Amino acid sequence: MEGRKTVKNTIEPGNNGATHVDRNTMLFVVPNDKQSEMSKVMSDVYKALKEKGYNPLSQLVGYVMSGDPTYITNHNNARSLITRLERDEIIEELFSFYITEHLEKSDNADK
Repeated sequence: MEGRKTVKNTIEPGNNGATHVDRNTMLFVVPNDKQSEMSKVMSDVYKALKEKGYNPLSQLVGYVMSGDPTYITNHNNARSLITRLERDEIIEELFSFYITEHLEKSDNADK
């Protein structure tokens, strides 16, 4: 893409994946092992919420927005699992998925 800066991100202990692009912008990259853990945790939490009869979308949104883990059931250790993830990383993954699946695909279809 034209006009886009490419930044090599080196993950160093303690920087949590954040790299300065320039003075005013930071680039955040979630390492692949974190993405794999997130996928497993989200799957397990989703299943636990469904098994208990909850609406997983509503409960997960409540948790992410408030930080209150009581939105997540204790069933199958789901509450403990979800608190292993940083809420900002969950949001980052959601935006990444939405952009990839909806916005970039529609950009490519327009060409």
